[in-house]
Amino acid sequence: MAALKVRKDDTVRIIAGKDKGKTGRVLRVDPRKEKVFVEGANIIKRHTKPRTLRDTQRAQDLGGIVEMEGPIHVSNVMLIDPDSGEPTRVSVKREGGRRVRVAKKSGKEID
Repeated sequence: MAALKVRKDDTVRIIAGKDKGKTGRVLRVDPRKEKVFVEGANIIKRHTKPRTLRDTQRAQDLGGIVEMEGPIHVSNVMLIDPDSGEPTRVSVKREGGRRVRVAKKSGKEID
């Protein structure tokens, strides 16, 4: 399992699947399964039951149909270049023991 080149709060463009072409912010990363959750992309619906009467009175876990972001494989997203705003591949350079992500299109550091 290699380290992913996409992190939380990165801006990515989806390059494959039903949401191809959409751009969004990464909400969560699951490195074990190599999945990312992108804001507003791959929306799935879950039917949930209300937990207990006390919770519903406090407006927690009301139940009903909940829409949330589903996972997208990391190979189906590309990081957005901070310079041009275009999708770019990412390389990793090591500078004095620290790992730095570099955009291939512009050569600029992403972090």
